[in-house]
Amino acid sequence: MDLKVKQYDSHEYDVIVVGAGHAGCEAALAAARMGQKTLLLTINLDMVAFMPCNPSVGGPAKGIVVREVDALGGQMGKNIDATYIQMRMLNTSKGPAVRALRAQADKNDYHLTMKDAIENEPMLTLRQGLVNELIVEDGVCQGVITATGARYLAKSVVLTAGTSSRGKIIIGELTYSSGPNNSLPSIKLSENLETLGFKLRRFKTGTPPRVDGNTIDYDKTQEQPGDQTPNHFSYETPDTAYLKDQLSCWMTYTNETTHQIIRDNLDRAPMFSGIIEGVGPRYCPSIEDKVVRFADKPRHQLFLEPEGRKTEEYYVGDFSTSMPEEIQLKMLHSVEGLEHAELMRPGYAIEYDIIEPWQLTHSLETKVVKNLFTAGQMNGTSGYEEAAGQGIIAGINAALRADDQPAFTLGRNEAYIGVMIDDLVTKGTNEPYRLLTSRAEYRLILRHDNADLRLTEKGHQLGLISEDRYQKFLVKKQAVEAETKRLTEIRIKPTPKVQDFMVAHHNAPLKDGILASDLIKRPGISYDEIAELVGDESLEADRYVKEQVEIQLKYAGYIDKEKNKVAHLKRLEAKKIPDRIDYSAINGLATEARQKLTKIQPETIAQASRISGVNPADIAILSVYIEQGRIAKIS
Repeated sequence: MDLKVKQYDSHEYDVIVVGAGHAGCEAALAAARMGQKTLLLTINLDMVAFMPCNPSVGGPAKGIVVREVDALGGQMGKNIDATYIQMRMLNTSKGPAVRALRAQADKNDYHLTMKDAIENEPMLTLRQGLVNELIVEDGVCQGVITATGARYLAKSVVLTAGTSSRGKIIIGELTYSSGPNNSLPSIKLSENLETLGFKLRRFKTGTPPRVDGNTIDYDKTQEQPGDQTPNHFSYETPDTAYLKDQLSCWMTYTNETTHQIIRDNLDRAPMFSGIIEGVGPRYCPSIEDKVVRFADKPRHQLFLEPEGRKTEEYYVGDFSTSMPEEIQLKMLHSVEGLEHAELMRPGYAIEYDIIEPWQLTHSLETKVVKNLFTAGQMNGTSGYEEAAGQGIIAGINAALRADDQPAFTLGRNEAYIGVMIDDLVTKGTNEPYRLLTSRAEYRLILRHDNADLRLTEKGHQLGLISEDRYQKFLVKKQAVEAETKRLTEIRIKPTPKVQDFMVAHHNAPLKDGILASDLIKRPGISYDEIAELVGDESLEADRYVKEQVEIQLKYAGYIDKEKNKVAHLKRLEAKKIPDRIDYSAINGLATEARQKLTKIQPETIAQASRISGVNPADIAILSVYIEQGRIAKIS
């Protein structure tokens, strides 16, 4: 017979964070560093900051988020800088808006280093426990109840349960209840959220097989080494710490044989046989999905990525699959370099619950239950970096709420984190959401290189950036400003040396003198070349200052255009929409607009204008209605 677990009153905290994945770690560390007594509860202490999928951090848009988390005082950047085995700057031949840093992590070392940071944070307690239920009274969250009966009370709670939420692993015909990497699933918490009135839905993500590195034929693959030039994610990591002894990744391709094996076995593919009900990620599809969707493509790129220095496990990147194990083996063995590869772990799909994100505000507090915040994959996103970005915002706001302080939010013009959260709460998502550079309309402002200039001030105000770090930041900021101004005052005359230089760089010779700040805008001309031309040894020596000056001057025209757009956005953001407005009382609104506005309850006119199905005419009607001042409210 089932005995009911007796409950008991345990400790009280200011903030409780549930789940210690990438979102939970950032949330708990942020709350604790802001002076709140914080509890971090997780199903398994051996899964703290675990990487169930790709052992890497960064990439396009995602790398910018890691920098933003660091500029706000978060941990992910520092953690990857301490544990990477390879570092590469991507898109170096393209403009600064799309450049991005990406690192291969030592998977186990990454987990242990983050766990160590959490264990040694004075205001933070880490505890193993499975949360089954929230304590909610009069619509306000007051704590959590664990499977062992412990009742923990708190002023605010952050949920970051990720793919554990009623998780189900699928490999071919095999399905079983599980969290990621065969961990314990969280079932009762999902049921409790439904009872509280939350709308949940099912999403799906997948992971590729892992193979034994000793059985890869590297001669048939292309080596992908790390960069020689130092780069790190954290602004606090010096160039001198750059890892010289990096591990290589290896590139290979699928072929027609691989594709035929997949096509012949689609009846056993859960993605197509109806076993998987959840929606998968558009921008990280399974290999079987790619073969069906891009039937004309003769091959797909694969990356063989080492999972660490002390393991022979290799991650077969871009080969995500939920095919039966025997089919996975045939698929692998058809690939050049993997003909004799030994499978160490099969790929799998995982289905899980998400909270429909339109039920959240920009602070990541839920609209359904007060003092309850959610972050990470359970908000419908996909990716460690997306989770960390939400985690730090949820942790900051949980800490502020515990102190009865106003919420902290980031706008679309301030950070990729702001773009992501606004997309989620305004538009919702029909598939696991992943950040892309194309999602940001101000991406020339939201660059990888300037995250510190955008957000360090805010991190310092929140108490997450130390005084020492802040002073170093101010020195850099002032150096950039001074040097930018100085280049607007240096005039370069058309001497023979300068004219030869212009011709060598495929530029027309100068007719007259030109300001250094204008010359740098010409294609192919760098800051260092300007310094050489003017023969000025006193030009700024710090390469990160030089980088800033060069980008800010070279792209000044484009940046100014974006700043004008931002000014327009700010005017719209300043137009607040009253709480609990009754949209059914506004004459002239289109039916779809009325439904969407009622569902999402936007906070500003700007947010309302970004809702799909709300057109400019609806915005005009809404603006006039608010300006008139006689506002009907939902009782």
